[in-house]
Amino acid sequence: MTESDSNRLGLTEEDLRFVVEEAGPDVMDPERLKQLIRDDPSFRNALVDDDRVFDRVTSSEDEELLQVSPALYFDVLLRRALKDLGQESHTLERSGSETVVVFDTNEVTEFLSNGAVIDYLAAMLASFTKVESYVVPVIVRRGTWRRVRFNDMDIDSLVKLAASVDESQQFRYFKRIADVCLFVLGIFPSHAQSGGRKMFIGATPSGVSRRGRRTEEEYTDIGRRFYQTAGRHPTADAAGLTEPMNLLRDNFGVARKILNIVSERYLRYSRSQVFDVGIS
Repeated sequence: MTESDSNRLGLTEEDLRFVVEEAGPDVMDPERLKQLIRDDPSFRNALVDDDRVFDRVTSSEDEELLQVSPALYFDVLLRRALKDLGQESHTLERSGSETVVVFDTNEVTEFLSNGAVIDYLAAMLASFTKVESYVVPVIVRRGTWRRVRFNDMDIDSLVKLAASVDESQQFRYFKRIADVCLFVLGIFPSHAQSGGRKMFIGATPSGVSRRGRRTEEEYTDIGRRFYQTAGRHPTADAAGLTEPMNLLRDNFGVARKILNIVSERYLRYSRSQVFDVGIS
């Protein structure tokens, strides 16, 4: 296995120790088990999916969670959602003040069973555990630069920044804009306005950049369009992200539902502590 392959599996040395201690407490050769996890993605996923790993992660105090990487933490939660949904016949959706039963678990589990999707969602959720602001020099006109501050949870500043950087550098901002939309609707859906003004579907990027809280429809439209834009960028192909970007574009509502389930079932009382995004 190459170093890049090992990194793609997303387990730190501390993660490996944690998984081995929880899923294989009586194993005679823990180092051998760690190597099997590194070498075999299927074996790795089976251990991460172990009930003992889930129970320990979800029952741990904050100090213990610091020993587990955010990527592993969310991988565990997403795999538990996949396991639970596989035993259920329906999901629930809110429609105004009512809750609607939807018989779509086959569709949802098929989507989440895709390794590229579950890996992407785990990494995406991990990226929101620490949100930062940056000051970036951008060119205003030839020979004139200006220092611009942006926050990587702020769609408006991300749109402006994407428009001001070289095309080769735009991918990370396109991707982040789409991720913010999915994250808000998936983990903090009440943050979106439930009604009000709707954005025209054909709006230009300048129309996307608007201060204030957006409606669910606006977040959905922006998210889909920027996943499409990011998926077409050459960097997406080089990073192996074209497939998950296209899948999220085409299945944005399904991805949102998966994050809703993770949020409501496993993060209901800890969302504001887990995610440093200034949303409650």
